[in-house]
Amino acid sequence: MVFDLSRIQELLDLLGSPQRAYPSIHLTGTNGKTSTARMIDSLLRAFGLHTGRYTSPHLETVRERIGLDGEPVSEERFVATYREVAPLAALVDQRSDEPLTYFDMTTALAFAAFADAPVDIAVVEVGLGGAEDSTNVLNAGVAVITPIGLDHTEWLGDRIEDIALAKAGIIHAGATVVTAAQEEEAARPILERCAEVNATIAREGSEFGVLRRAVAVGGQVLSLQGLGGVYEEVFIPLHGAHQAQNAAVALAAVEAFLGAGAKRQLDVATVREGFAATSSPGRLERVRSAPTILLDGAHNAQGMAATATALGEEFAFSRLVAVVAVLADKDAASMLELLEPVVDFVVVTRNSSPRAMPAEELGTIAGEIFGPDRVEIAPEMPDAIESAVANAETEVEGELSGVGVVVTGSVVTVADARRLLKR
Repeated sequence: MVFDLSRIQELLDLLGSPQRAYPSIHLTGTNGKTSTARMIDSLLRAFGLHTGRYTSPHLETVRERIGLDGEPVSEERFVATYREVAPLAALVDQRSDEPLTYFDMTTALAFAAFADAPVDIAVVEVGLGGAEDSTNVLNAGVAVITPIGLDHTEWLGDRIEDIALAKAGIIHAGATVVTAAQEEEAARPILERCAEVNATIAREGSEFGVLRRAVAVGGQVLSLQGLGGVYEEVFIPLHGAHQAQNAAVALAAVEAFLGAGAKRQLDVATVREGFAATSSPGRLERVRSAPTILLDGAHNAQGMAATATALGEEFAFSRLVAVVAVLADKDAASMLELLEPVVDFVVVTRNSSPRAMPAEELGTIAGEIFGPDRVEIAPEMPDAIESAVANAETEVEGELSGVGVVVTGSVVTVADARRLLKR
């Protein structure tokens, strides 16, 4: 990857700067970006706006990355937009030492599709980092920062401060910044960037936050302190305290965009409607029953901590078996250590990514954490899922009501499992 905004900027200039045709909400952070983006999108649509949503990576089709009014862009529109962009991209490649990247291209396709739709607002998630990310051509009026942790250290640095500095690069002059609660090392660069460009900041725990949450059938019910007041009895069909935090951030971002604040609260019924319609595939997503099979894209220690907490607090499994496959550059040991207290057995495998950690290597790590009697190695995903289901069912002697399987470790892992289980 070569981080250089000049190529994407040149391509967008040739396209007539489609990213200037609509206002934007721009999101960065380490975990929770996609779920938060989907909540923001759902809320904005509840208020009657036509939305474009750009997120990554995708689970089944690249069209998922480019959403129009909550749905993946159609095959016909995707192809038509590509045919519009491709000749100009070829021209940019001819002029440059480095070609446009895959992410450059999907970003340009999204911005062009949003302009053609047209949308009232775009909700755009960064791909990696912030300052040098291809999406950082928006100069968005609202910048959102979800919790920052250590990830992609080979590109962003191995200190929280360095990563936060890179992500704070999406904050532009005069913007309103909505940030989740951050570690002090991450908060400092964000505050310094806001002061540098005269941006206004709203922080979780100061200006907004989660007041109360209660587990409910299919999700949770929240009481949220927004920028404009308190929003009671808000149901979200998603599990975990981390999703409650994402909801608070999403609400504050929408309030900031729609002009709510100390003297104006958004319509509570409309907020409830927007949150109730939210979905986030691959985030503790139930895809099978008897036994229950959950898919969760936790791909680093921070994400796995949130997943493990949610599994322990919100599900009452009598036996839970995990299927785990991770990428080789991830801290697999930390992820497995966080998962170990809440699962009874683990089946390790590998996913379809060329960057996947070999199953045998992951099995060695898992054996040191779980003990050899609680680990099985299955080189292929279909076999791993079959083994996990069989293990869960046989160990409870025919009583299946409390049996569960969770497939986790990477978004690629979830995508592979989803293709098998959603057939």
